[in-house]
Formats: sequence, C-alpha cells, structure tokens
Amino acid sequence: MDATLKLSLLDRACIPEGGSAAQALRGTVALAAHAERLGYHRFWVAEHHSVPGIAGSAPTVLAAAIASGTSRIRVGTGGVMLPNHRPLVVAEQFAVLGALFPGRIDLGLGRSVGFTRGIQQALGHPLRDAEDFPDQLAELLEWLGGGTDRYPGVRAQPADGLPVPPFVLALGEGGQVAAEAGLPVVVGGLQNRSRMITVIDEYRAAFRPSRWRERPYVIVAAPIAVAETTEQARQILAAEAWALAHARTQGTFPPLPSPQRVAETELTTRQREVFEKAQRGHLYGVEAEVRDQLGRLVAETGADEIMVTAAAFDPEQQLDSLRRLAELAGLTEPAGGI
Repeated sequence: MDATLKLSLLDRACIPEGGSAAQALRGTVALAAHAERLGYHRFWVAEHHSVPGIAGSAPTVLAAAIASGTSRIRVGTGGVMLPNHRPLVVAEQFAVLGALFPGRIDLGLGRSVGFTRGIQQALGHPLRDAEDFPDQLAELLEWLGGGTDRYPGVRAQPADGLPVPPFVLALGEGGQVAAEAGLPVVVGGLQNRSRMITVIDEYRAAFRPSRWRERPYVIVAAPIAVAETTEQARQILAAEAWALAHARTQGTFPPLPSPQRVAETELTTRQREVFEKAQRGHLYGVEAEVRDQLGRLVAETGADEIMVTAAAFDPEQQLDSLRRLAELAGLTEPAGGI
C-alpha cells in the first residue's frame, strides 16, 4: 500500500439488535474520537429517513456533535441528500459548522430521494427529485462561493464559515455531475467493480478544473474489516449485508443482527442472492489479506483515498478492526488538506 494513501470512515449510526437509537448516536460520536486517535483522515455521517435500523437522520446535527468531540479529524456528510433540501439552507447549515470548526468541515452531497414512496412524499417529492440535482448543485455552489444572481441581495450566512469544500457521491450519473462541476467524487459499488472503474475513468476524463479543485480527486468507499481470523472479519461485515438483504426484500432496513441470528436465519432465494451479492463487495481478512486486497483496489482505481463503510453488531469488534486497519496502513495522525 502507498504510504500516502488516506483512510477515512463513513458511519451510518446503525442500531444493533437490542440497542437504542440514542446508544447508536452516542456510539458514533465515540467512534469518531477513536478514529481521530488512530489517524483516520475524515469521519462522515449519512442521511437516512424513517429507517428503523439507522439513527442517522440528521447528518448536520450529528456532524456538529462529532466535531465538538474531536479536534483534528475532518468531519462531514456522506452525504446530505440535496433533493431533500433548499440549497440556501444547506449552505447556511454548513456555514455555521464551518464558522464553529474552521478548516475541518466537508460537505458530501448525494441525490437520493428516499427509500419508499411514503418517505418521498413526506420529504416533498416529486416536487423536487433527483433529476434536479445538477441545477440544485450549481445553485448550492454559488451560495458556498459567496452568493448568486438568482436572488439579488441574498447571501448565505455566516459568511466567515464559507467556503466549505463540497464532494459528490457518485450514484448513477453522479460521476459526470462531479466532473462537470470540478468536484471530488466518492464512488462505491465494489459488487460491480468493472462498472465502478468505468465511472471513475469517465469522471477523470470529463473533469473540469474549478475553484474547488484543479485536478480530479477520487475517494473509493468500501466495506472493510480486519480481524484475528478471516472468518471473524467476514462475520463483522455479514450483519449489514444481512440487513440489506432484508431491506431489499421486506422493505425495511432492520437493526443489525447478531452473528448467531445471521447464521440461524433461513433466507429466501432472493434474500440469499442479495446477501451474497453484497458480500462480493467486501474486503476482509487478516492483516496480510486486507493489505493485498487494498493494494489491488488502489491499483485498479487509482484512488486518492479509501473510505471505510463497515458497520458491526459488536462495537468492540469494529474498533479492533479499525485499529488493525490503521496499523497495517501505517496511520499516525489525520493527514492534511481536504
């Protein structure tokens, strides 16, 4: 592995079976402090609405708590779903964060419009949908840059909290949108690595330099676990894959199950297909195995940064996995820059 490779972490504040949302949120804040001590570059939280197994419904609020509990690590969102919000409101929320925690805040942006029809309606869709994303992003960038001619005399405040660096989550056409706007991109989808590499290649080819970045910047998001044995590492990631299989077939993402529940539950054919597909995108094993897997991933994608997306039923197992990963990567403290 390249010693200059940055490692970061995305946490969804997943709720384990038998736990509470409050415990999950406090656990996310504590996890960020651990990630900072281990040398991870940034810690992001996500936006999910009306999901029983995920407590992270308000990423800007959670990011503020995380930034308050840390001192060096970059803190941000992976991401704020822009179709759910007015661009000015997003700009001002992050201007406040930027003023409170200067030089440490990231604005990761996505285009999801909600998991179910009911959630979409509650969020105001289809009045605003993912097709509006490029225009919404353009307006937001104007606010982040100081103002826009669309609304004369209106400025995002507090101005001394801006600009905050924006990133785009590449889902569907997100890579092209990021390239045209001259923004860093976050790409996932290791289940279909060839498609992921195509998105990255197209992003680099179409990239237009901007005030935000002169050159393309690629963050690859991946579920990663390192443990004492390969099987233990596999089990760490299996809980979220199991919950995803349940969500895709039952319509609800549940709390993370225990390893025993994962092993004992008889899955339907469709659930088994989703479960196995999700696991094909996992990187796991003992230190030597994960070092080799990460080396191949970086060689194939040219990633500037890897963002770990793993959630675990057992918080102690997750902490141990992140410690082992930090050690094999040679992390010491958060790297500089965005």
